[in-house]
Order: sequence, then structure tokens, then C-alpha cells
Amino acid sequence: MIRIGLFGYGNIAKGVECAVKQNKDMEIACVFTRRAPETVTTISGAPVYRTDDVLDHKGDVDVLIMCGGSATDLPEQTPAMAKHFNVVDSFDTHKNIPVHFDNVDAAAKEGGKIGVISVGWDPGMFSLNRLYGSAILVDGADYTFWGKGVSQGHSDAIRRVEGVLDARQYTIPVDAALDAVRSGSQPQLTTREKHTRECFVVAEEGADLKRIENDIVTMKNYFDEYDTTVHFISQEELDRDHKGIPHGGFVIRTGKTGKDLEHNNVIEYSLKLDSNPEFTSAVIVAYARAAYRMSNEGMVGCKTVFDIPPAYLSAKSGAELRKEML
Repeated sequence: MIRIGLFGYGNIAKGVECAVKQNKDMEIACVFTRRAPETVTTISGAPVYRTDDVLDHKGDVDVLIMCGGSATDLPEQTPAMAKHFNVVDSFDTHKNIPVHFDNVDAAAKEGGKIGVISVGWDPGMFSLNRLYGSAILVDGADYTFWGKGVSQGHSDAIRRVEGVLDARQYTIPVDAALDAVRSGSQPQLTTREKHTRECFVVAEEGADLKRIENDIVTMKNYFDEYDTTVHFISQEELDRDHKGIPHGGFVIRTGKTGKDLEHNNVIEYSLKLDSNPEFTSAVIVAYARAAYRMSNEGMVGCKTVFDIPPAYLSAKSGAELRKEML
């Protein structure tokens, strides 16, 4: 059995617990939390310890899954833990991945461990499909569309606006842009042309709704480059109609082949997810198996989805994969 530890206990950790139940070669060994352990009840029934005591349990864990957020938790926590454990994280700030890789790589090599970073669906599964598409259709263009789905980061940004009590934000692909890409015409699309954003906001009683709306639609790095619609609703409506965390999207590669590049080709990969964190967790669990196998083979250092053979993700043997799936 591969013994899985969870560092943090939020949506990702709970999703990992559910995913591990579906994998017969794994078990949840323990959970580490910043909260008082006695206040945490786990889905799996695994024992809960303080994060400060994590090094006391090095012998209990084969792979430690880092379940914190990308903004402030993972940049510090993953390198710190990679010195002592094989780790997997879901760091998803794309522009900062090279720096995060270097930090985890140095720590993992110092400790003789494996660190697998940026695992999920984007980065992760979408990254692989971008690589496959560009390697196959060399003369072409990549397009990534997200949604329709809840963006947790954008929803949190809205909740930081003065006068906002709660919010959900949906990222929605523009159908006309999708159709243009699928035609193989390789259009040049701006950020605004690819996606719209729709916000459902619960405001404080008596708050200035026009000011809140303006603060949202002009928010730098979040909404200012998009056509954004803001709806003000009650907390009851938000809880009733927007309680889930669905998401998904498309990776499309279009390219030309032939003697005179006369033929258009389209590769498309899509996801439709009822639960963003649960699907992300399922991907993480597969890569935890890969980390365990690579560690047993003596590999060390940081790895991404680009570096890991697909066969390492599956509980099936190589013979079974060749017989059933090749």
C-alpha cells in the first residue's frame, strides 16, 4: 500500500481522500493541519496532527500531498517538505512555475526525494495536450479555453471588494471564438474575444452597488480585460443556485499538413467537470503513484507532468496496459 499524507485539509485534501478510496493500492496514512487537530474530522478516519509535528511522522508517509493554495502556501510549503518527503502539489500560477520548479528541485535533491509540481488539469492534463498537439502539428497554433465554470481565485477577489459578503464568478468561453478556432483558420484572438466573465454577488445591506460593480469590472489582472457582467442576488439565491464548483474547458491545436500545407487538422481535448477540486484531486492521486514509483527507482529532484511516463500513473502493469489499452 502506498501511504498518503495530506498537508492541509481543505477541498483538495477531501477530494484526495475520496479518490484514494477508489485506488486499492493506496491508503490515507495521516493528515496535517494548522487547525487544532481535535476539531478536524476526516472522511477517511485517518489520524490528524499539527503541521508543526509533520517531521515526527516521516516514517509513516510514502508521498505527502500538498493541499494548500498557490498564492502563499505552496511556494513555501512544497520546498520545505520536499527536503523530507516525496511530495506532489497543484501549484497553478503559470508564470511562476519555473521559479517554483527550481526551488523544489533544489530541496528535493538535497533530501534525496521526488517533488512533482503543478499537477491538475491546468496546469497538468491541459499542459500535456498542448505539448502533444504542438509536437504533432508543428505548423499550427494553440488555443486554451476555460469554462463554463467557477473560478475560485476570481470569486475570492470579488469577496475582497468592500461591501461584498459573498460571490461566485463564472468564466465562459465565447462561442464565436470557439467556432473560429475549430474551423482551422487560426484566428488571432484577444483576451476579451475568447472569454466573458459573469459574477453573482451578495452585497452588504445599504452598500453602493454601482461602486461595487465598477470596482469589479475595472479590477486589474482579473476583470479589466474581459466583458464582465455583475448580478446582485441574495445569499439564499447564491447558496441555492451556485453552491457547486463546476469547471472544464478545451485545449485545441490546429495545424496544417501536406506538401503545400494544404490540409487543415484539429486536435481537441475537453473536460466537463461537476467538481473542479475533486477532479484535480483525482489527477494528483495518479501522480502520487508515479512519485512513489520513481522514488523506489532511485530518482530524485523535481518533476512535472512532462517528465513522467504515462504508465507510471496507472495501477495496471505494463503487460496489462499493452493488452487492454495500446
